[in-house]
Amino acid sequence: MQQLLLSIDELHSFSDHSTFTQNIPVEWIESALTLSSKASIRRRRLPEDQVLWLVLGMALFRDEAIEEVARRLNICSEGLASEQLLAKSGVSQARQRLGSDPMQWLFQRTGEHWANERFAQDDWQGLQVFAIDGVVFRTPDTPELREHFGSASNTTVKQSAYPLLRCVALMNTHSHIILDTQIGRYRKAETPLAEAMLDKIPDRSITLLDRNFWSANLMHTLMNGGNKRHWLIPKRSNTVYEVIEEYGDGDALWRMKVSPQARKKNPSLPEYWDARAITYDVQGKAKTVLTSLPISNYPADKIAQLYHQRWEIELGFRDIKSSMLNNAITLRSKKVDLIYQEMWGMLLAYNIVRREASHAAASHGQRASDVRFKMAFTFIASNLIVMAAAKPESKTGMRLKELRSGVCNLFLERKKARPNRPRVVKQSKTRYPVSRNAVPLK
Repeated sequence: MQQLLLSIDELHSFSDHSTFTQNIPVEWIESALTLSSKASIRRRRLPEDQVLWLVLGMALFRDEAIEEVARRLNICSEGLASEQLLAKSGVSQARQRLGSDPMQWLFQRTGEHWANERFAQDDWQGLQVFAIDGVVFRTPDTPELREHFGSASNTTVKQSAYPLLRCVALMNTHSHIILDTQIGRYRKAETPLAEAMLDKIPDRSITLLDRNFWSANLMHTLMNGGNKRHWLIPKRSNTVYEVIEEYGDGDALWRMKVSPQARKKNPSLPEYWDARAITYDVQGKAKTVLTSLPISNYPADKIAQLYHQRWEIELGFRDIKSSMLNNAITLRSKKVDLIYQEMWGMLLAYNIVRREASHAAASHGQRASDVRFKMAFTFIASNLIVMAAAKPESKTGMRLKELRSGVCNLFLERKKARPNRPRVVKQSKTRYPVSRNAVPLK
């Protein structure tokens, strides 16, 4: 890993071939390392530039001990990671010296660059499609983490079994790359975290929101903070509105009053705000979504279909928890700053895999969402172990090019939809009486 992929000295040499480092300029990495809380001049066995890649390796090999990750990827100042050179305490101390700020800076810089890449068939009516949603992660149960992050509670249980941290992400629904993320305490509401990311949303885009983000301030700021930045959100059940104009069947212009609480927080908000309401049928139930898209260029039926893409961000969260964390109950770190470091490293590693999938799909005329994330993640992680000790180094570019071509073989197979049939109970074919009190098999 240190010699073949991610060494600071080697990035210039492999900038034209490396699928991982071609969009991570050396200047970005050096700038990130200057944010380390405890910089050191002397050359260590595990210097900061190698610790940064070690944190990424932790995300790729969740079930392995950290020192084993360093050994597998050959991470050390001399390229000879072993039990004799790297002690467990040395790895932990190196992570604490690095801190979380370099990982956060590098994730945000690369995410902003990668999520704005345009691929064929990625636009919807000339607009980029993004989604905002929140997710919760568990941390180990220590007094320090519980005090910092907090936990859930209800009327019967005073606190949840594990401390919880809240994460709100802004994701490109086509490439599944995360543009930005806000991480905070569990008691921090999702809407304020989402408002902190609005300036990252590019022009000529539409952002899909869950109804929990219903906020006049959020949507007003999103729409007026750039050029042609639109939003789409489901109607809440208690919405009070007045129909201003009927555009057609299930398509109208609504006027709603901005709450006094919202206007108190943001005096620039108008007293009333208008939104286009589109009502459509889903399995016999009427659903209504509100949007800032004008009627002139955007048909109601296509807008109704567009909202289904909001589920893509849920799939992204599933990939992180299921494939990367391997359904682990908690994160692995036990210090507050290391929890943040682990989270930023995991999100950066997720984006790297997603970006590889996007470019591999584009080279074959496919969509990035058609690549199986779990298979691509496992394929890339296993190849990194091989390349970390492969010789000669001059063939690294060729190996990385073959890695991307291998990802191209991991496309989803689109099966034909099964015909809908009514649910019926068929007659039992057993010749013997059935005991209703029998214990089910386990």
